Amino acid sequence: MSDPFSKTRKEYQKGALDIDSVAANPVDQFKAWFEQASASEPYEPNACALATVGEDLQPSVRMVLLKGFDNSGFVFFSNYKSSKGKQLEFNNRAALVFYWASLERQVRLEGIVERVSAAESERYFYSRPRDSQFGAAVSAQSEVATSRQELDDAMARLRDNVQDGAVPKPAHWGGYRLVPQKFEFWQGRENRLHDRIQYISGSADNSWRIDRLWP
Repeated sequence: MSDPFSKTRKEYQKGALDIDSVAANPVDQFKAWFEQASASEPYEPNACALATVGEDLQPSVRMVLLKGFDNSGFVFFSNYKSSKGKQLEFNNRAALVFYWASLERQVRLEGIVERVSAAESERYFYSRPRDSQFGAAVSAQSEVATSRQELDDAMARLRDNVQDGAVPKPAHWGGYRLVPQKFEFWQGRENRLHDRIQYISGSADNSWRIDRLWP
């Protein structure tokens, strides 16, 4: 049997990560890497995989867009009635993964998810392009649709109803904030001996324990 993946193999040679040079605060380290990714990645460096687990204990993962981060957490937006919303309602533990191929880097985060304030959700909703507001307002996210025409018809009805007025933000649409308890920064290295630096949240004084992991 031929191996179609043998031709895709590559060596990682674009950088190194040393435990003595990383920031004491993982958010600062993420900020530095994110700024570099924003200058290097050709498309949406804020795209990340969100993993959740619902009542059936089946892990589920999908791509979302990071819309803000600071020491309080990492923010993304969604329909609270979607599959991810229902899973987070049952189990508010989740994980995010960023992968920046141009830099041969990834960042993993694990933590607790909470909803952002209604004011923050509304502020972001109305900062979006108007067509995106319509899309969020009309979508019964994750529900079964009979056809594409059903979606288009619902969008047309909402446009007719709203006309030039403000698009109504649904109460079930808004933001989530993942409050990290663990970070891992991964830098690809030759021979698969990758650099992996882990941060584990410490006590209430906002300290972090930093360790190097075997690849």
